[in-house]
Amino acid sequence: MTTLPHAFKRIRLNLARSKDFPQGSDRHGYEFVVPLDDKGHIDAKLWEKDRAHCRVRRFWGGDEETGMVVHKPGGPEHARWVFDYDQTAVDDDESGYRFGAHAFQPGEYVSIRGAGEMHTFMVVSVEQAS
Repeated sequence: MTTLPHAFKRIRLNLARSKDFPQGSDRHGYEFVVPLDDKGHIDAKLWEKDRAHCRVRRFWGGDEETGMVVHKPGGPEHARWVFDYDQTAVDDDESGYRFGAHAFQPGEYVSIRGAGEMHTFMVVSVEQAS
C-alpha cells in the first residue's frame, strides 16, 4: 500500500442546491485526490511531481466513472484543472471553474463544467489521502 505525502488530500464534492435538485444531492458528485498547500489551494508543483496519484471518481445517481486529475497548460490566466476519464479522447474532460484559485475547505462551493453544463458543488470533506 502506497502512503502519499501529507499534502495529498481526498476531497468530496456533493451537488449543491439547483433547480433539478432543490435539496442538493449526496448521490451526485466527485471524490478526487490532489495535493493542497497550507491555504487549501491545489499545489501544481506537487501535482507535477506525483500526478499519477491524482485520481477522480465521479458518481452520478448510480453511475460511476474514474479518471485522472489533469492540469492543462495555458499560463496563469488560462491554465485549468480537468477531470479526464479517457486520455485518448479529446472531449471527455470536465473542467473545474477557477480550481487554481479556490480554497478546498468544507462548506465552500466550486463549479464544474461537463457535457456543456455547469454545476455547483459543495466541498463536503477534505481528508488525508492514503
